[in-house]
Amino acid sequence: MTKTLLIFDVDGTLTPARQQFLADIRKCVSVAIVGGSDLSKITEQLAGSENELLSQFDYVFSENGLVGFKGKERYPSKAIQDYIGEERLQALINFTLKYFSEITLPVKRGNFVEFRKGMLNLSPIGRSCSQTERDQFVVYDKEHKIREKFVSALKENFAGYGLCFVIGGQISVDVYPVGWDKTYCLQYVEKDFSSIHFFGDKTMPQHNFDVKSILGPARDDALLTHNVN
Repeated sequence: MTKTLLIFDVDGTLTPARQQFLADIRKCVSVAIVGGSDLSKITEQLAGSENELLSQFDYVFSENGLVGFKGKERYPSKAIQDYIGEERLQALINFTLKYFSEITLPVKRGNFVEFRKGMLNLSPIGRSCSQTERDQFVVYDKEHKIREKFVSALKENFAGYGLCFVIGGQISVDVYPVGWDKTYCLQYVEKDFSSIHFFGDKTMPQHNFDVKSILGPARDDALLTHNVN
C-alpha cells in the first residue's frame, strides 16, 4: 500500500503542466487535491466532468474539505449554518453588505457574498468581475489593503463566534468555523499514510492552510509543506 500522499491546493497551484505531472506520479504515490471553491468550480478548472475529475485523483476535497471524495465514494459533510445558527449567519451577512456599501473601489460588480457548504466567501469587488477587473483589484488591494482592513473589522465585531477570517484567493475573504480550513481534509487521510506532503501557494497561518496546527507534535515530522509560486 502506498504510504506517501501528495496534496495539492487547487487555488493558485495546479497548472496544466503540473496536472500532467500528477497523472504520471500517481503510479508511485497517492495524490489528492483540495480547494476552497465548490465541486462544480473545481471541475470547471481541472476536468470536463465531475466523473472525470474524480478519476484523475485518489482524493478530491472541495470547499476546504467539507465536501470530500475517496475515489467516487463521498464522505459525510457539514454545513456552516448548522454550526453558527441562522441568527448569527444573518448578522454576519448583513454586516458584510453594509461594510461593502460604504467603501468605494475602482469598480464593483455582483455576487459579494457566496454561500458555500462550509464557509462564506466575501468579495469587496464581487465575484462577477471580469479577469481584467480582478487583476486590477489585486493591484489596488495590495496598495490600499482593502481585504486586510475588512478582516480586522470582522475579527473585532464577531470575536465570539468561533470563526476564522482569512484572506482567500485574489479578491475575497473566507469565513469558516475554527478548524474548517483546508486542514479539515487531513482527518480523512492522516491515519492511512506515513508521510503527507502539501503543495500550495499560501501555507502560512494567516492564510487558509496552516497544516502544522492540526496534527500536533506527534505527527509533525510526517507532514511537510511546500510553498509553490
